[in-house]
Amino acid sequence: MLDEAFAYKRWAMGRTLDAVRAVDAQAFPASVAFARQQLNHIAIVEELFRARLLGEAPPHAATNTAEVPALETLAVRLVASDQWYAAYLAGLAPARGDEALRFRFADGRDGCMTRREILFHVLNHATYHRGAIGHALDLARVPHPADTYTVFLHETQPRRRDGVPPVAGQDAGLRAKR
Repeated sequence: MLDEAFAYKRWAMGRTLDAVRAVDAQAFPASVAFARQQLNHIAIVEELFRARLLGEAPPHAATNTAEVPALETLAVRLVASDQWYAAYLAGLAPARGDEALRFRFADGRDGCMTRREILFHVLNHATYHRGAIGHALDLARVPHPADTYTVFLHETQPRRRDGVPPVAGQDAGLRAKR
């Protein structure tokens, strides 16, 4: 299920990035700035948790930056992050999913999570912030994309609309467009 959930995350992030690109930056600079800040935060948090999964030093001292990168720079980082998490998950032995990792959060407090909990957090965290971006898109009069899991399933597996159940071993994640 995590494989499919990360395929869904990739798909949803692509739709969000496309919607942010559609905002008229001249007319709605605050919406673009907010969306970029949220995307920057998502990228940083994913990079921090990637370092924790690998047992590496944290690549960032905080969960946001004073200067926010350009939208296309953020898009490259987020696509790379989605690819990294998909590859990590594909190579993760099931027994290691419950392995607890101890680390320090960016706020200086200690934390302990299993690898599976970290992966779930990365998924959930991005969903939360895409929702906030949706509000900025509303303010900028750009329709925010429907990025629910059901929309993902029916877009990536259109036969489900005809009542055809999924085939074991051929989940939506393997056929996701993004």
